[in-house]
Amino acid sequence: MPSFDEVLKEAGEFGRFQKRVFFLLCQTGITFSSLFASVVFLGQAPDDYWCRIPAAAELSERCGWTLEEERNFTVLPLRLGNRSSSGECERLDVSWDTPASCTSLLTCYSNCSTGNLQLTTCHDNWVYKNPHSSIVSEYDLVCGNAWMLDLSQAILNLGFLVGAFILGYAADRYGRILIYLLSCLGVGICGIVVAFAPNFTVFLIFRFLQGMFGKGTWMTCYVIVTEIVGSDQRIVGIVIQIFFTLGIMILPGIAYLVPTWQGIQLAISLPNFFFLLYYWVVPESPRWLLTRKKGEKALKIMHNIAKHNGKCLSPHYSQITISNKEVSNPSFLDLVRTPQMRRNTFILMYAWFASALIYQGLVMRLGIVGGNLYLDFFISGAVELPAALLILVTIDRIGRGLPFAISNIVAGIACFVTAFLPEDVPWLKMTVATLGRLGITMAFEIVYLVNTELYPTTLRNFGVSLCSSLCDLGGIIAPFLLFRLATVWLELPLIIFSILAVVCGLLVLLLPETKGISLPETVEDVEQLSSHFGKCGKKRKRQDTNSYI
Repeated sequence: MPSFDEVLKEAGEFGRFQKRVFFLLCQTGITFSSLFASVVFLGQAPDDYWCRIPAAAELSERCGWTLEEERNFTVLPLRLGNRSSSGECERLDVSWDTPASCTSLLTCYSNCSTGNLQLTTCHDNWVYKNPHSSIVSEYDLVCGNAWMLDLSQAILNLGFLVGAFILGYAADRYGRILIYLLSCLGVGICGIVVAFAPNFTVFLIFRFLQGMFGKGTWMTCYVIVTEIVGSDQRIVGIVIQIFFTLGIMILPGIAYLVPTWQGIQLAISLPNFFFLLYYWVVPESPRWLLTRKKGEKALKIMHNIAKHNGKCLSPHYSQITISNKEVSNPSFLDLVRTPQMRRNTFILMYAWFASALIYQGLVMRLGIVGGNLYLDFFISGAVELPAALLILVTIDRIGRGLPFAISNIVAGIACFVTAFLPEDVPWLKMTVATLGRLGITMAFEIVYLVNTELYPTTLRNFGVSLCSSLCDLGGIIAPFLLFRLATVWLELPLIIFSILAVVCGLLVLLLPETKGISLPETVEDVEQLSSHFGKCGKKRKRQDTNSYI
């Protein structure tokens, strides 16, 4: 009986059908990256704001003041009396109650010494020139509340983390396309609620849920794309990363054209409803169907793939070899029970963690330094495109292991050298740091592909989701590591990044080489894989199998 890979080769490993599905699912990368980086524009610091004195609104209306006149009465005396205060986080310790008149207020200011004006900390009642431009002005995330903006991004990453566990497990148990579609629906609905959240608590709750479902869309679409193509075409897993970068580059254009944060939020959320149409054009993964002993459905999908690719399956392809083992639901123990699986899991978990921490750390350090926010953000995304191109050129020629290791080691060396370059040669310091960014971006993109290829079909989605959850943990830690260590020595974070990257580069050499090898179907297949320095066969004998009729 033919194996799945033999049937796939007959039907077309990357024909018209797979190209269409690939292109459709790649759009998920654009929406996910927009969600991932949206806080940069959703949380822009307001250009102009001040703390309003109690009862100022009523008095301003009665006196016929414009907002600018009210601001002058509020902030100007404060600046004259205390030049260190801008009126943003402090206000005059007075109350403009209703008995006060416009003239008495002016007389008080003219008679009182500005040096004796009492100040108090502002806790609420801020006034913004553009009140709905960002979540900062919408929910008063300024002054003592500024940390809440960081909390909103941490909550999103926490949603990614939870989504990796829950939806990764669900996709292996209930199917790839079902969880993908439910996740798209969840992202869209939660995104709308976030845009119209009545308070910051509701905003956080549904931003967490949007992150959870967003991770489900991204990881599941990646696995589907990888499972419906042949072993020589699994490089599409790298190409899909280009669409993630495109999302990063498109986001500043959306933010530039849409003046409010609600508009930006809707613009990156509503496209997920369009993905629900994929129900009629994207099939369930036939590999997953075989692992659930649904051979008839898998064979039907393979006939459909062959038809769209202009081919016809041979008559004896009425049966597909499937596992004779009982179907079981994935668990963490399955990932660490055998020696090769255990080694792969722990190395991949560390690779995800290190890549995410270093990547986000370098972005925060080098990405946007003043200037035009929209243009700088676009350029910082464009820097990532050469990484994907380098991978496409090298990964099918020399394999996965060496580019994976070299990109990490180059990133580590670049970080280390950057830390000791003199400040009076800024162009050289920036160039070497950018080389580090390029290296870690390559490593980040390769880990997606390698992680997918090193787990059997029964555990693939769960394994990728679990290991990539360390990426979210690294993303949460990165800003704290960067800014805390920078207070000790500005370049100390780069030293930590260099150590993490070099260690990662050495560890990934212990992973099996997967170039040209069929995707493993069982844990036994994974155990037969050799390390990068060993032999790696292109064929594996299937054992303990029978045919599905």
